[in-house]
Order: sequence, then structure tokens, then C-alpha cells
Amino acid sequence: MGVFVLLPLLLPLTALPIARLAERHLHPRVATRLLSALAAVLAACSTVCLGLLVVVGTVQLPGHPLPDAWADREARTTAPYEEAAGKGAVIALLAVAVSWSTAVRRHRRVRRQAELALAGVPGGELAVLPDEAAYAYALPGVRSRASRGFLGWVVSLRTSPAGLGGRIVVSTAMLACLDAGERAALVAHERAHLAGRHHRYLLAVRFAARANPLLMPLRSAVAYTAERWADEEAARVTGERRVVARAIGKAALVSRGTPTPTLAGFAAPGPVPRRVAALLAPAPSPVSWPPVFTAVGLAAWAAAAGTLGSALSSANATLTLFLVLEAGPL
Repeated sequence: MGVFVLLPLLLPLTALPIARLAERHLHPRVATRLLSALAAVLAACSTVCLGLLVVVGTVQLPGHPLPDAWADREARTTAPYEEAAGKGAVIALLAVAVSWSTAVRRHRRVRRQAELALAGVPGGELAVLPDEAAYAYALPGVRSRASRGFLGWVVSLRTSPAGLGGRIVVSTAMLACLDAGERAALVAHERAHLAGRHHRYLLAVRFAARANPLLMPLRSAVAYTAERWADEEAARVTGERRVVARAIGKAALVSRGTPTPTLAGFAAPGPVPRRVAALLAPAPSPVSWPPVFTAVGLAAWAAAAGTLGSALSSANATLTLFLVLEAGPL
């Protein structure tokens, strides 16, 4: 397998420059989708390669849980073996599993709390909660009691927010800080989060960063570009870029953020001054893909090539190990 098993673990080192270029030069909608896809693929490939390192590091140890076809001792001795890498990969995989399970539990806990908070609120897209704390966020796919549990959580990620009753949650304290035009901007912003299913991108990059910490720049970048995407949609719907910018600035001064980073909010923590400055500037170009012979174009193509290389490296390493174990000794 050679270097192929290590390449997907190292390619995420390119995440920082790619994230910086994408969030500054691409349309936020394109940047969000591109960076989320990169993060998901790179995380999946690095996790696969950690699993391969576990195999090559422990394949010759007694009691290894290999399939029956590979159970022959001589077949195991034909596999590449690196004990130190295998032990490290076991620890890393356990850490990833614990981190993912913690994230899932937290997400489910926040969803349950949100459902309880909305239990007595009249139906409709907008849910106004009497609260002295200022906040506003989009809550996609509020589930019924029959769909709770892990299966219901998975369904809530795959189903349209409109189909499951996605709602805009806002406190009375937040509404009191805004005038009529700014309230319209807030609603348009959160509606854009629901329509664009931004929670999916936020969840994808958050789990990706937990699988490989080198992908954390992509998580931060997507959190920003998702907000910018909603900002631009709000500006398009209201036709008032300055009003949207003013509303974001006001909300940022009083908001306590969202219950969890995987829920998109009107004044989510982050570079709010950059969002306001972008809204005071002309709208970004809606070009879906940057020209090749530009800095951001080269970065985008390099990211696509690196992601493809990571996927091919993972596939090559997996196939090689499978064939070695399947063939056994000559």
C-alpha cells in the first residue's frame, strides 16, 4: 500500500489555503457546497485509511477479528505489518468514534430541548418565544413524537425542512431590538437557512473536523459562508442590503448565539464585521465556478484534484490490502 495509505491523512493540510481563497472569492453558495463536499470526502478517506492502518498494524496479532477466509495464519503473515502505526490508528479511531457519538448526543439533546420549548407555541413557520435573552435561529425538521430516536434523527437530516415543519425560532428580546425592516430581513435570512438546508452542511463539516482535525479550517469557513449565503438571500428578497447589514450588526451586539453550532443563526458567532462589510459592497458574482487561470480557480481545481487523489488513494490501499489477504501466501 505504501504512501497511498498515508496520503489521505495528509491532504487535509491543504484545507487552510483553500478555505481562505474560497470564502473570499467564491459566491457563498458555491463556497459552502464546495467546501462541505471537500470536507466530507477527505474525512471519509482519512477514516478509511485509519481503519487500514489498524488492519496492517494488528493483522498478525492473535485473536484479530478478520473474516474466515483470511483466518489462516500464513495468509495473515503475507499482509504488510507496522505495529506502531496500527496502535496509533486504534487510538485515533477510538477518539473519532467517541467524538462522533458525543456530537450526536449533543445534537439530539438540543433538538429535544427545542421541541419541548416549542410544544406550546402555535403552529406556523415563525415561532416567537418570550425570553429576555436575544437569539434567532432556524430549526429544521421538528420531529413528531413517533419519529424520535436515532432513526428519527437520521430522517430529520434527509427530509426537507418544509416537509417536517422547519421553523424560525426567535425571542421577543431579539425582535425588540429590530425595526420592521430589520425583522423582515431576519425572517428572510432564517428562511434561507431552511430552504438551503444549511444545517446539513454545518453537520457535515463538523463531523469531518472531528474525524480529522486538519479539516477544522473548512468547518470555520463553511460556518461563515453559510451565513453569507443566507445574508445574500435576505438581501435579494428584501432588496435592501443596508437594512440586512444593519440588522446583523444590531443582532450581533445582543445575541447569545445558537444552542449548538450545527444550527444556523442570524447572528452566529464569527466574523460579523466581514459579513456587514460584504453586504455594504456590491452583490457577489453568481458565477458557479471560477475561471481556471485565476488564484481562486487554480485553488478550486487543486482542491478537486486533491480530493479525487485522496479517494483514489484510499481505494487503492483498500483494494491492495484485500487482494493481499485474499490471495494468501504463494
